[in-house]
Amino acid sequence: MDLRFKDELALMPDLRHRLRRLRWFRMTFRSHARLVGSTYGLRFEIDDAKLTKAFLDWVEVIDAQRDFARVNRADFIVFSAGLVLRELIRQEPAKLVERGLPTPQGATEKMSEIVAFWPEGFLYTNFCVSAIAAVSEQEFGEPLPIDKCADDLRTWWSYRENVEEMPTYAVAFLDRFLGAEPNWLLPDDPKSRPAIMEALAGPALNRLTRQ
Repeated sequence: MDLRFKDELALMPDLRHRLRRLRWFRMTFRSHARLVGSTYGLRFEIDDAKLTKAFLDWVEVIDAQRDFARVNRADFIVFSAGLVLRELIRQEPAKLVERGLPTPQGATEKMSEIVAFWPEGFLYTNFCVSAIAAVSEQEFGEPLPIDKCADDLRTWWSYRENVEEMPTYAVAFLDRFLGAEPNWLLPDDPKSRPAIMEALAGPALNRLTRQ
């Protein structure tokens, strides 16, 4: 994964809440698309209607699940990003329209291969990972762990194949990229996430049921 794009996101105060506003979400995604394009010699066109639909569908789902943020906030942030990724893959707001533009120095060979294989998928995934990384630094003061499989083209082959058949698998693959245990059976069910289940088995259950 290419976390250089995280630095621009981290400059935005209160990033976690701002990304839940449509204007900020669209602006940030477009900015990210330009950064990815300029680094890897690509140009994307963004469909605002599809991007808005992805955002609104995500907000509707996450609002219905927000009680789980009190169970394990760090894991819920990752889960939320997984749902964003699912909606981006489902709605396909970005379209590659040009490749082979002059590419600045700094793009690794592994990442360049992955981007060439699936430019739109890389854009969506790297946007979500960069956002989580920036939020993690802002709220927890910790860097985001990235599993080495995120740099493995074979993993991306499997990722693309699976999410094209079932976009919900995007949640599980994002967990895998971040070194967490994926839930392959019910990826979009927060109650089935290992970190949430562990927390619900302890004091967090009492906090949740008292609300």
